[in-house]
Amino acid sequence: MTVTDGLLARKVLAVTERLTVAVGRRAARAILIDDRGRLVLIKRTKPGRAPYWTTPGGGIEDADRSPEAALHRELAEELGAEASVVSPVFLHSSPSDSGVAVQYFFVARLVGMDEARRNGPEFADPSRGGYDVDRVDLLGGDLAEVDLRPAALKEFIMANREALLAEAAAGN
Repeated sequence: MTVTDGLLARKVLAVTERLTVAVGRRAARAILIDDRGRLVLIKRTKPGRAPYWTTPGGGIEDADRSPEAALHRELAEELGAEASVVSPVFLHSSPSDSGVAVQYFFVARLVGMDEARRNGPEFADPSRGGYDVDRVDLLGGDLAEVDLRPAALKEFIMANREALLAEAAAGN
């Protein structure tokens, strides 16, 4: 091995080490839009805390074929919902105890929802607080008043409202 080969090998190793990131939790979430142009959200209420809103979705399980498959499963569990025109539009990461938490966000059009079919584990444990379905007009001023988390997602949605509506309507 020459000196040049050794330097190249060390550079490749350094780049590889930088690209290796421990991913703690992966989740799939929907920017879910109904037929009236409203965002379908989950209003979270926990004792002693101010309410906040989140998009429907949850953890990707080993049995899920893909983040999109996990999304469809989570929509059925959390909302009793079906969606179409699912397109990936946003990726969010944040530090977690076990590495980096990664959330895949998809824009989707709500096809149908039956709240009586909700069946996720969050509904069996009252100590986890409330998971109420809420709808917010995507083009109106209400979204600005909602504490939608993560904040980066809210910024993305606010900046891309028309494009999200167009993408969700693409399958009509």
